[in-house]
Amino acid sequence: MKADKNFLDLIEKIQSGYQITQQECAFLLQFPETSLESAITRGVADVMSREKFDNTGLVFGQIGFEVSPCPGKCKFCSISEEHTQFEKASMSDENILASADNFTASGDLFALALMAMHNYDFERVLHVVAMVRSKIPAQTQIVINIGDFDLTQAKELKAAGANGAYHLTRLREGIDTTLDPEIRKQTMGHIKQARLDLYYCCEPIGPEHTPEEMAEQIFRGIDYGCFQHGAMRRVLIPTSPLAKYGQISELRLAQVTAVVTLSALSCTELKSIGVHEPNLLGITAGANAIYAETGINPRDTEKETSGHRGLDISDCKQMLTEAGFSKLFHI
Repeated sequence: MKADKNFLDLIEKIQSGYQITQQECAFLLQFPETSLESAITRGVADVMSREKFDNTGLVFGQIGFEVSPCPGKCKFCSISEEHTQFEKASMSDENILASADNFTASGDLFALALMAMHNYDFERVLHVVAMVRSKIPAQTQIVINIGDFDLTQAKELKAAGANGAYHLTRLREGIDTTLDPEIRKQTMGHIKQARLDLYYCCEPIGPEHTPEEMAEQIFRGIDYGCFQHGAMRRVLIPTSPLAKYGQISELRLAQVTAVVTLSALSCTELKSIGVHEPNLLGITAGANAIYAETGINPRDTEKETSGHRGLDISDCKQMLTEAGFSKLFHI
C-alpha cells in the first residue's frame, strides 16, 4: 500500500514549515477517513501540535446560563424555535456562581466560557461576566459565547472581565440558518478590535459538507488571527431538518481536526486547538483542548448537559492524560 505522491510531497513540505493554501487544505480533506493518507495526516498533526504546545493539554469549561427558543432557526441546533423542546429559562446568579466554583476549584481550568442565546439581554450578560470575574481566580480566562455585538459592546465586555469570545460564521451560514454571515464577520472584527481573543472553529460539520466548504471556513479563522481554532461535528438531533444527513464519524472529525491543525499552526496568535465534543481520536490528531460543560448545550436535548453529553473536569483531565499529554494547565 502506497500513499498518494502529491500528498506525501505536501506533508513533507508542511513538516519543513510550509504554510499550506486553502486549496491544499481542501486537498487534504478529500481523502477518506479510513485511508493511509488520513492516518498520516493525523499522526503528523499530532506530533507537530505537541511540539508547538509543549505537549500541554488545556481544559475549558462552559456554562450555558440562559435558553429560549431561538429565532436564528439553525437547522442543526436543539434550540431552534422551529423544532426545540426547550422553553425560556435562566440560571440564577447563585447557580451560575456554584457552577463556576465547581469548574475552577481544582485550579485545572484554563478558561470558562459563558454562553447565552443569539438574542440576549446585554446588561444581563455584562452582569454575569463581572460577577463571575469577581469570584474566580484571576488567571482563569473568561470567554463569552453569545450572538452578534458591536465594537462598543465588545469593549464593555472586556472592561467587565471577558478575555475572549467564541464567534464564527458556521458552515452554510445564511442557508442552514437565518443569520447574516456578513454580520457574523463584523462581530469577529469587533472582537479583534477590542483586543479580545477570538475563539473559532470549523463547525458544525456534517457528511454533506464538501472539502472546499470546510477549507474556506478553516482559513477564515486563520485570516482573522484566531486564538483557538478547532473542529466540531454536528450532533444528530432527531427533530432537526438536517437529521436526514446523519453525522460524521469521530474518525472523520479527527481527520478534520488534523487538517485544521496543519493549516493553523503557523498562525502567530494561535494558542490551542479544540475538538468538540471531546474524544481521544481528536486529541491524538492535533487537538490539545477539550471542554467540560454544564447548563444548556445546543448539541443536547437535555436542559442540563452535565451527566448527559457534557463531561466534567475530571473526565477531561483523564482523557488528556490517556492521550499522553505530559502536562496539564494548572494555575
